Amino acid sequence: MDHNYLIAEAARLFKILGNSLRIHLLIYLRQNGESAVGDLVTHLKASQPVVSKQLGILSKAEFVQKRRDGNFIYYSINDPDIIEIIDAMTEHIEHIKKQ
Repeated sequence: MDHNYLIAEAARLFKILGNSLRIHLLIYLRQNGESAVGDLVTHLKASQPVVSKQLGILSKAEFVQKRRDGNFIYYSINDPDIIEIIDAMTEHIEHIKKQ
């Protein structure tokens, strides 16, 4: 694959992960599995429009998937590799803090 393409995609991925609320959403979904938007709003103590906007960004990036059931929308992790990237980043931060 083209090196420039890979660099551009890596930059896009890190830009998406450059928002702490999005990282919180991904970690919550990993720990709790499929969750309704209302549960995410309650847990993160953020407004529904803000949470929905961030979920839309994660969904467009295919990090999460959504499922509608009546009036409720449920989200779950679609790309488990993204969780590995978050774990690697947090481990790296913990390692640096120990130095």
